[in-house]
Amino acid sequence: MLYHPTVEKLTQLRLIGMHKALLEQNELAEINTLSFEERLGLLVDREITERENRGLALRLREAKLRHSAALEDIDYRQPRGLDKTVIASLASCQWVANHLNLLITGPTGVGKSWIACALTHKACRDGYRAHYLRMPRLFQELALAKADGRYPKLLATLSRTDVIILDDWGLVPFTEDQRRDMLEILEDRHGRRSTIVTSQIPTERWHETINDPTLADAILDRLVHNAYKINLKGESMRKRKSKLTPIQESE
Repeated sequence: MLYHPTVEKLTQLRLIGMHKALLEQNELAEINTLSFEERLGLLVDREITERENRGLALRLREAKLRHSAALEDIDYRQPRGLDKTVIASLASCQWVANHLNLLITGPTGVGKSWIACALTHKACRDGYRAHYLRMPRLFQELALAKADGRYPKLLATLSRTDVIILDDWGLVPFTEDQRRDMLEILEDRHGRRSTIVTSQIPTERWHETINDPTLADAILDRLVHNAYKINLKGESMRKRKSKLTPIQESE
């Protein structure tokens, strides 16, 4: 078989997985014990695996997750109200398929953002596109987009993304522009895409944080009523993981 021309053609066709597998097969003496169909099957399997890996890498780059988190690494040892059954149910990503939301609340340092990133990482592994957004920077980006004409395009991009994380919801009361921006984003996504929100503020206080009764009703109607809720508690996990050594007092 003329390996070099074949390998070049595989490269031209962008069959990178088959290209690599063929080169590896050519180095194995025992490969001749396999039939043509078996060898072809190995080449096809490698191509599928290679494409899946490239697709996942691309989705993770686009997601720009704050934490490199995976569900398999969740720490259940520290008591913080984290239910394994709920996490296992969310790990199926059926909530993403059904275009439902997820609200994660609790004090600072209990792992809200980490868990949100872990669940989003699983969604990326299952083929969904995602994007992580901190609320203060999102509002800055929206303001800049209005100034330079990118606002409609930015809203369209957010509306098409399967899962978005809105991290640090409600740290400060919303301004009038921010309220209207958030209503536009959630209206486009309602019943079509999934949104994860993390917040130190309990959901029952979000109405006052939005700071406008009418718009608060509209925003929360699109966000809260079709959402799973995880309410974490306990002290900051950062304290437990701190590597600082205590300074001894001088006598």
